[in-house]
Amino acid sequence: MLKSEFYYDLPQELIAQEPCIPRDAARLMYLKKENGAIEHRVFHDLPQILEPGDLLVINNSKVLPARLIGHKAQTGAVCELLLLREEEKDVWECLARPGKRLHPGNSIEFGDGTLKAQIIETKSDGNKMVRFTYDTQTLYEKLDAFGKMPLPPYIQKQLEDGSLYQTVYAKELGSAAAPTAGLHFTPELMETLEGKGIHFAEVTLHVGLGTFRPVKEENITDHKMHSEWYSIDGKNAEKIQKAKQEGHRVIAVGTTSCRTLEAAATTHGTICSCSGNTDIFIYPGYKFQAIDGLITNFHLPESTLIMLVSAFCGYENTMNAYKTAVQEKYRFFSFGDAMLIL
Repeated sequence: MLKSEFYYDLPQELIAQEPCIPRDAARLMYLKKENGAIEHRVFHDLPQILEPGDLLVINNSKVLPARLIGHKAQTGAVCELLLLREEEKDVWECLARPGKRLHPGNSIEFGDGTLKAQIIETKSDGNKMVRFTYDTQTLYEKLDAFGKMPLPPYIQKQLEDGSLYQTVYAKELGSAAAPTAGLHFTPELMETLEGKGIHFAEVTLHVGLGTFRPVKEENITDHKMHSEWYSIDGKNAEKIQKAKQEGHRVIAVGTTSCRTLEAAATTHGTICSCSGNTDIFIYPGYKFQAIDGLITNFHLPESTLIMLVSAFCGYENTMNAYKTAVQEKYRFFSFGDAMLIL
């Protein structure tokens, strides 16, 4: 398939600049896989839509306040690092700005100077390998003090409360972006769902900024996916296996949970206790092995995420749903409204 087949026209004003408050008051498009039928609901309707025994699989990864703005020690020039992944202790792959002016050997100071970074390598894609030094026990303490949330480039509005870009169940630090489908849940909604016999299992996938990288190749099969680290522990693997064995639906909350489950099933033949890196690319023609349903937001045109959704519920169903969402003025992208596909 061609990248251009996944294009749709989106008016700029439909890109959500802030989250819905309360979180579960966001709109919910309920899309039925078998016939493409659409219902317009609200996210807090989930307990009325889902069935007892359904298992919602959530990604418990927590976003690092990974955007650091500092000064080049040599010249005092303002520069910025965005931490992507830790390659070894205190050595991180980072996006850097201005990248062309930051060379191996350059140093950057942040905040009061107690956090320092040294550029040790420029990678072939322009990213930097950076070694951090600091006066606290962990780098994370310094990120809490000096870092900002790495909001996607299409969100222009400054976020005053960083917790709004975290799910209420986030716990495992490591993501460069939020698993945004989960932003719609509140503790009260989760409690209501549990009370109706709808359960949760947790997985971890640390979301990389590759999530936002555009597909450049016109033939989508030529696209190389970014790699992300995932983990499923024994207790949660058992919950997922049990739901499958008993004939209940396993519903991924977000494309990251979906990719975690499908990566595990593809690699190991089943959902089991496992961890590793995955660069699984799901596009139309893919045969799903793990999930029966998907909760997701509305994604960028021509992105790998809209391709994943198309693989799950069909290309025509997906593109029609997006056309309908634009007509009905749904809110799009990270802080936008949600879809439930069953």
